[in-house]
Amino acid sequence: MTSAVVFQIQSVIIYTLMIFGIIKRKNRKIHVPIMASVIIWDIILILQIELTRNAIAKASKAMINPLLLNIHVSFAVSSVVFYLLLIFTGRKLLKGEHTIKSKHRLFGWCAFLLRSLTLITSFFAVVQK
Repeated sequence: MTSAVVFQIQSVIIYTLMIFGIIKRKNRKIHVPIMASVIIWDIILILQIELTRNAIAKASKAMINPLLLNIHVSFAVSSVVFYLLLIFTGRKLLKGEHTIKSKHRLFGWCAFLLRSLTLITSFFAVVQK
């Protein structure tokens, strides 16, 4: 089994857990640990890809990369930015600051959309090699 297949399997599992966490969003005892696991595992997956493929060096060659790879990298990086916003707003929610709930919800749906697009484009970016 190639590293690309292992990465894709992890990505699908992470995405499935994300959907489960979203479904359970009204139950903090389930939502918070599931989504924390999703975020941590997704960042670990990015680090695995970097360590095995030198992804940052390849991504920095945006002018010569295929357009689809650049789009994929943009989605993945944007997902991580929204993860950081979700961590920030989620911690405030856990402390009782409910005025930030609408922002947390918006950031969550943006992160989910970007993660969905990252997953979809990952299949094409890998095949393209």
